[in-house]
Amino acid sequence: MSRREGARSAICDRQKARGGDALGAKVTWRCHRCGRELERPERVGRRDTCLHCGADLHCCRNCRFYESGAHNQCREPQAERQVEKERGNFCEYFSVREAREQTDEQAGPAAARAKLDALFRRGSG
Repeated sequence: MSRREGARSAICDRQKARGGDALGAKVTWRCHRCGRELERPERVGRRDTCLHCGADLHCCRNCRFYESGAHNQCREPQAERQVEKERGNFCEYFSVREAREQTDEQAGPAAARAKLDALFRRGSG
């Protein structure tokens, strides 16, 4: 690993520890069934359930590789097929799906347009 890659990795690790990503968005983990924010555990066990709705947490729907349009609904080509996507399983490739939420500073297209207008001072000419 080069120095540049090492420095970039260290920056990303610090931002994740603060609960954000490189773009400043808040990184959270949500239950696939009820959508409530959950604590980020070090490890998710097969029998772990959501405290709010009781849904299994170690399941395809909470995995970062889950994608409804992919073959077997999984982007990991070596993973075994799981028939029930919302039930706990023993998949070795399971990795928590993190959701990136916009902060107030990243409100969307209107905020981006306002920033551009302020930057280039549209209308003053």
